Amino acid sequence: MVMLIRINMIEGNALPLLVWLSPSFPVGAFAYSHALEWAVESGDVSDLESCKAWIADLLEYGSGRTDSILLAHAWHAAVKKDGSAILELAELALALQPSAERHLETVTQGNAFLTASAAAWPSEKLDFLRHHVTGDVAYPIAVGVAASGFKIRLQNTLESFLLGFVANLVSSVIRLGPLGQTNGQKVIAHSLELVCRVAEEAAHSKLTDIGNSVFRSDIASLRHETQYTRLFRS
Repeated sequence: MVMLIRINMIEGNALPLLVWLSPSFPVGAFAYSHALEWAVESGDVSDLESCKAWIADLLEYGSGRTDSILLAHAWHAAVKKDGSAILELAELALALQPSAERHLETVTQGNAFLTASAAAWPSEKLDFLRHHVTGDVAYPIAVGVAASGFKIRLQNTLESFLLGFVANLVSSVIRLGPLGQTNGQKVIAHSLELVCRVAEEAAHSKLTDIGNSVFRSDIASLRHETQYTRLFRS
């Protein structure tokens, strides 16, 4: 009863997103560089401008855009309680991963997000997801369903998800050496306008609008599998 009262008080409030998408939420995001480790070693990302460009491409043409569209459709499927749609989305999200490491990255975080959310932030929408999808769940699918369970606006969810994505990428580059903390903040600030635009577009996109043209990033995720020294799992 206490838990239900607490949830009712914060329904529609975006504050849970600050918790779920923060570095302290136990999904293990710090362990993944999204192939940036190889990009740094190869010299593709070596300074402020190259980091801005790499991350902007991921947002506009790569996994940032794809994941935001998947999240939006998962949010709608959960709102409508459409079991066949959520199962199709879960399968599509896994099939779209370009490499074994990227598959590992999304399912490890997605499964961890569901475990932590079910324990501390339960909702009927999470139960709905687990009823229809019994296997691995990609990260954007899990976040979209969780947000719908607390009636958080889709636009807020998309913007927060994409900003968390950018922040984690920047953190990876800082730990790898090319950027300091101040330049890292410059990259995040530079990305905000694009984050808002991609989120707005994703909220109104069809699944058939999904497409990826960041081939260098996809190749980087494959090359990272055999990189000699590694700090990250992807």
